Amino acid sequence: MFRGRHVLALIALLAATAVVLSAMGRPWWCQAGDAAPWSGDIWSRHNSQHLVDPYTISHLLHGVALYGLLWILLHGRSGPQARAAIALGVEIAWEIVENTDAMIERYRTATISLDYHGDSVANSLGDILAFVVGYLGAGVLPVWVSVLGFFVVDGLLVLWIRDSLLLNILMLVHPIEAVKAWQMPHAR
Repeated sequence: MFRGRHVLALIALLAATAVVLSAMGRPWWCQAGDAAPWSGDIWSRHNSQHLVDPYTISHLLHGVALYGLLWILLHGRSGPQARAAIALGVEIAWEIVENTDAMIERYRTATISLDYHGDSVANSLGDILAFVVGYLGAGVLPVWVSVLGFFVVDGLLVLWIRDSLLLNILMLVHPIEAVKAWQMPHAR
């Protein structure tokens, strides 16, 4: 089902996304000069600047959630390849929107990401690849494993960084000051 032309299409889409993000002024890599592929501290200036960080895991969950949502909404009307193309388009669009000045400002005012300055191009590409892994995983795992895994991983993120995909959505859509206060590092 996953053929060479799909890999080539993914590479082309990633390249096009990189060009768009670069044209938007996103740096290609961490401007602090650290070459490590991983940044584990969400409070440092390295967050969202390396290939992967804790929030990359939430993009894996995007893949699982979008697989389920599109299966529910489009199963029987669209084939698996069409649903995968739609999902990838949504994720790429999100990465671009997430890095607009308006969304960066929204993150800074509504969530715990006070010093968020957007993603590097490399981080956005890492997030998209994590999404693809989550989406493909949801396609081969039993439904109960995908659903349980989603909530377990989201819960582990809450325990680890006091943030997660579900908390991030909540805080972007309807910020709750008590939640934001609990998430802040001084609350630890």
